[in-house]
Amino acid sequence: MSDHQQAEITWRDGAVPVSRRFDDPYYSLDSGWDETAHVFLAGNGLPARLRPGFQVAELGFGTGLNLLAFVAMAAEAKPAGPVRFTSFELFPMSADDMVQALAHFPEAAALAAPMIAAREQDMRVWTMGEVEVELILGDARQTLPAWQGQADAWFLDGFAPAKNPELWEPALLSEVARHTAPGGSFATYTAAGAVRAALGEAGFAVERIPGFGRKRHMTVGTLA
Repeated sequence: MSDHQQAEITWRDGAVPVSRRFDDPYYSLDSGWDETAHVFLAGNGLPARLRPGFQVAELGFGTGLNLLAFVAMAAEAKPAGPVRFTSFELFPMSADDMVQALAHFPEAAALAAPMIAAREQDMRVWTMGEVEVELILGDARQTLPAWQGQADAWFLDGFAPAKNPELWEPALLSEVARHTAPGGSFATYTAAGAVRAALGEAGFAVERIPGFGRKRHMTVGTLA
């Protein structure tokens, strides 16, 4: 029995992939690349915190856009050694859907070939420049507790809490905290009160800050 199921996608206006399972788009077409940089990179104080061995972990691999933004940033920041990116995903996109989704972001598409090749071959570990990538497929409620790593920065990028509550359960967010290095951080686009409360209960010092574009707020935090 497979540990995951393939994402089921419909295309809004032929351009924006929408999850049929969660009825939620993967990104904003007009600004997905910039939104990723604002929410997940700047929200975690990157690239200033990068150093060899730095570990990013992510809930929700999606199109791979966050990974590609991190790869681009690492290439520019030139850490003195490899950094790591681990993503947890239950419903991975097919390689063909990834190609179609990323075609709208030239900065991402230019970097995507190794990631697309890895997905075509169902590889779970591969390297992109200075970034060592691991994709852990399965239900994060089971796979994260078993993970041996500790993240310096978390990208919490599941579908909206109202549509995908499983990825925002207090028990899972407690596991996020348990798998965070001392002084580690998280960032997420959502400002949902229940999510902020659960992350605070888990041990993070939580802060609501301005979101990207038309989104008024997002949430960041540091392990207290």
